[in-house]
Amino acid sequence: MVMLLEADLLSEIANAPVERRAITNLRVLNEAYDYPRPSSFSRGLRVDPNGLAILLISGTASIDERGQSLHIGDFRAQTRRNFRNITALLEAEGATWKDIVRTSCYLRDIERDYAAFNEERTTFYREQNLDPLPASTGIQAILCRPELLIEIEAIAMFRTDPRA
Repeated sequence: MVMLLEADLLSEIANAPVERRAITNLRVLNEAYDYPRPSSFSRGLRVDPNGLAILLISGTASIDERGQSLHIGDFRAQTRRNFRNITALLEAEGATWKDIVRTSCYLRDIERDYAAFNEERTTFYREQNLDPLPASTGIQAILCRPELLIEIEAIAMFRTDPRA
């Protein structure tokens, strides 16, 4: 009887639809209002396959709730605002940095700014008590606004159904 219930549960899980929906947190960040509409991406996407939530957070930068760039010319402050914005997106979905499994970090000038980035990231991750640390890649890139010095995208995963 127990084997039959487990088989039914496994079948239900295997055949459940994968739900997807956009995520955002307009209290702390928003897109720039002068971008062409409609925007062709989501701030983040939540995917829920079988009791597991996956948050795919788009490249996030030092942007405020009005869509304005913040901390022009201050790499460290932009980095800290980036972490604040990602934290707010995670919180909007019931997640924390402990759920982050991967980041991709885009720096406008990696040779000039990587040491400062690593110092800020290390401080922030220690404050979050992260162990293990997320997998990560650092990439030099031209960002979508000339005043932005850093952009970070992230992937978080956490269980939503303890049966799964």
